[in-house]
Amino acid sequence: MFVDREAELDFLNAILERRHPTPAQFVLLYGRRRVGKTALLRHWAERSGLPYTYWSAEKGPAALQRRELFNRLLGLSSTEGPAFDSWTSCWQAIANYLAGRRHILILDEFHYTATADPATLSSLQHAWDHILRESQVILLLCGSHVHAMELLQGHQSPLFGRFTGQWHLRPLPFAALREFFPTWSAEERVAAYAIVGGIPAYMEWLNPALPLRDNIQRVILAPGSMFTSEPALLLYDEIAEPGTHLAILKAIGAGCHTLAEISNAALVGKTHLPAYLARLQDLRLVERRLPITVPPVKRRLAKVGRYHLADPYFRFYFRFLHPFRDELPYRREQLLPALHDNLRAFVGGTAFEELCRRWIVEQARVKKLPFQVQEVGSHWSSTAQVDVVAMNWPDRHILLGECKWQEEEALDRAVVRELIEEKAPRVLRQLPNAEGWHVHYAFFARAGFTAAARAYVKKTGALLVDLEQLDSDLISGIVDDGN
Repeated sequence: MFVDREAELDFLNAILERRHPTPAQFVLLYGRRRVGKTALLRHWAERSGLPYTYWSAEKGPAALQRRELFNRLLGLSSTEGPAFDSWTSCWQAIANYLAGRRHILILDEFHYTATADPATLSSLQHAWDHILRESQVILLLCGSHVHAMELLQGHQSPLFGRFTGQWHLRPLPFAALREFFPTWSAEERVAAYAIVGGIPAYMEWLNPALPLRDNIQRVILAPGSMFTSEPALLLYDEIAEPGTHLAILKAIGAGCHTLAEISNAALVGKTHLPAYLARLQDLRLVERRLPITVPPVKRRLAKVGRYHLADPYFRFYFRFLHPFRDELPYRREQLLPALHDNLRAFVGGTAFEELCRRWIVEQARVKKLPFQVQEVGSHWSSTAQVDVVAMNWPDRHILLGECKWQEEEALDRAVVRELIEEKAPRVLRQLPNAEGWHVHYAFFARAGFTAAARAYVKKTGALLVDLEQLDSDLISGIVDDGN
């Protein structure tokens, strides 16, 4: 199922039309596993009207990789083609074969070739500079090891300055879930977004004919399910000995977010922990967050950062499945009630808050907020925690927002009053030059708002956004979720 990706297709189609400085193009496209790179590139190539070759490298000897690539290009069987003693000779043979032809050549999981032969990148750089650059070839390098692919663009890479285009393929926006699950309610789709994020493969694994609750039981927790093995597969593909990294992920997933908490839970010394966390950040599995109210000039040295799992499914897996991984095959029915009882709080603290922040960003983009937003995040301190905070430092504007997902009943006046009268003054006292800030408010509630709450905010001009409005804006395309 191919959904969305209009911006990506526009980017790729524009490549086909380029003729300056030469018709040849050298493009880098990368993104995490399961995000849909192969589907996108095949969909585009098949509709381009040009002949194309798709080859996915595998771990193995470099000589075998070279022969498999050339055989794929010529349409030969795996044992028919010639063996090349170097990538230089292989690229020369490819260039000779494609001479004068407009051809799309897609090399997927390209990092495996560089791992097998350190000379791969230098050979490709030489081939591009002296042969391919003056050809008709559209060469695309693709890969799932995000950090490794990004290093190809760095100053130390032989390919630095050679790419004519690059694209980091990100997960689909929340709006795309409507196409995968057209009969699901908005509440189910937000909950699904909390579990699988915008990863197309994960959404395709779920059964749209079943409600989300049944999908959790029959699909996600089914014996032998890909969902239960996926995190280990991703981690072992990236890290040769992931034991300590796995312990850190487990600690963060269980709710440990500071260095001290993670160190105690994972039994990793504080002197060694930052190096492991840096590696997990490079892999986009962990992210370090700071309160958005920390002034930009102080962030580099700020010590109030918290570490969170960056991938939605990793959050779900390490929160609900990993602690009981040995019991899942035998006690699935007994574990389900506790999972469902805690799922709503998990959704509220992850996907719902993130979508509310995204809504603020896009409302600002279309100039529907009373000030120009520079950045959006959240605030936490010993005195106050605020789910949504938008800042404009030069003009001294701040928006404070509260998100309520768990409550069955409409958000009442007490929540509104607490943010405006109690939390806001505490946040302002922690800002530099606390006086003179223009304060705005927003409230997001799954179940809507009471009449008393609506009456209270009239004098403040606060935004009130229920789930129906949030979902409608996301689906209508006003909010594209940042992708």
